[in-house]
Amino acid sequence: MRLSRLAAALVAALPLVTATASAASSPAPSPIALTSVLPAVAEAQPDPGNDFRITAGTVIVGSGEVAGQLAAALRPATGFALPIGAMPAANAITLRLEPGHGDEGYRLTIRRDGVELLATGRAGLFNGVQTLRQLLPPAIEADTPQRRKWIIPGGTIDDRPRYAYRGTMLDLARHFHTPDEIRTHIDRISRFKINHLHLHLSDDQGWRIRIDAWPRLTEIGGAPGTGVGGDGGGFLTKDDYRGLVRYAADRNITIVPEIDMPGHVNAAQIAYPELTCDGVAPRQRTDMRVGYSTLCVRDEITYRFVEDVIRELAEMTPGPYLHIGGDETFATPHGSYLAFQRRVLPLVEKYGKIPYGWHEIGQSPASATSVLQFWGRERNHPAVATAVAAGAKVIMSPADHTYLDMEYDLLTPGGLDWAGAIEVSTAYGWDPATLLPGIPATSILGVEAPLWSETLRTEDDIEFLAFPRLVAIAELGWSPRVTHDWASFRTRLGAYGPRWVRDGVRFHRSPEIRWS
Repeated sequence: MRLSRLAAALVAALPLVTATASAASSPAPSPIALTSVLPAVAEAQPDPGNDFRITAGTVIVGSGEVAGQLAAALRPATGFALPIGAMPAANAITLRLEPGHGDEGYRLTIRRDGVELLATGRAGLFNGVQTLRQLLPPAIEADTPQRRKWIIPGGTIDDRPRYAYRGTMLDLARHFHTPDEIRTHIDRISRFKINHLHLHLSDDQGWRIRIDAWPRLTEIGGAPGTGVGGDGGGFLTKDDYRGLVRYAADRNITIVPEIDMPGHVNAAQIAYPELTCDGVAPRQRTDMRVGYSTLCVRDEITYRFVEDVIRELAEMTPGPYLHIGGDETFATPHGSYLAFQRRVLPLVEKYGKIPYGWHEIGQSPASATSVLQFWGRERNHPAVATAVAAGAKVIMSPADHTYLDMEYDLLTPGGLDWAGAIEVSTAYGWDPATLLPGIPATSILGVEAPLWSETLRTEDDIEFLAFPRLVAIAELGWSPRVTHDWASFRTRLGAYGPRWVRDGVRFHRSPEIRWS
């Protein structure tokens, strides 16, 4: 039997009180080492005694935007000017491009006389900067000058991602999250080398992205009261969306937009009853049930609507993917579902994007050039295996390991439980390469951790359910399999806690972790 929401919240708060009362028993922070980083680095060669100290005379050498981001991150806590220049200098942190490190990899060399960060491209420099920030004490997160020494441990790190796609999803349809909230989330996730943010922009409750050809989608589907439980409302204008795309790109994150269809379309059909088979608008639904709505697959207006939406989304999305949903279509007959995918998947390619959908689209032969997002709990999935054999790629998002909207335990305030409780060890304790038998490792593009918003309302709610579990998924996506070690991960995660505290992140203080 579930506790009441109030009782659960009170119980969940107890670890915070206990942690404060027993601070003396908390583990003392260990010295920061090259291997302290989240996610774990691929290779590290420590060089004790060759540490670098940031001082008032330190300069940053590099002409790109990432150099400016590094300076902006370090100046508040150090209180140092950290001027940026283009010429080699002594006592410098140097950012430099050179071939040979892969699309996102980097080499970081730390010596007493300077720090050098090398990468093939901007993405690698950005990732290296995230590592460099973690090699400094947690006080570096402060927004006012701190009186202390700023030491970076000596040695060399060679780092590169295991998977090209490392993502998370934020559901704007069940509850709308503002552009400011999304930008904050982008800042948080970019620290862990997450490089894709999937935005779920439409569902039965609401429609959250402006489409010029069908303006009532947001006029009605974005109106107040269109969130779960009748809460909230809102939508992204095209300028909002383009601004988020740019903001994310500056932090090495690609936005992946999703319009869910042919199911999960109740909000669209309220706005445009002609998208139903009988031309009658359905009643508004703000409950959490799924599977009851479907586009009218036999009508040509459906495909005019779908093509307009795909075209306008593609025009303002520079990233390669466009997600067309395709899950939980219980109201769509199987033959109609296949007919719909046969027409819609090529439309995505027509507008220059890679078709992307939940793994159910793998039932269609048209999915051979698509990306399937596997979200199931079953481990034997012939339709996915068949689609992969025909050429489809897979993103791993098994609900019982990666769904961030699941409870941590029965006392969690907020969250759902249909896929089971997911503590940090459960999020960490699996291997994307071996989850589905018959799926070769070469067909797996990466991992994604979805965060559905049925129980979310605020930025704090997002942070509480995302962190620290999202860091576990980030490590599975970035770090080599050989580094996968729960004892190491929980130690590094516990040591990271003070950074979240200083940054004002409301994270879950999992009892599995000894927080510093």
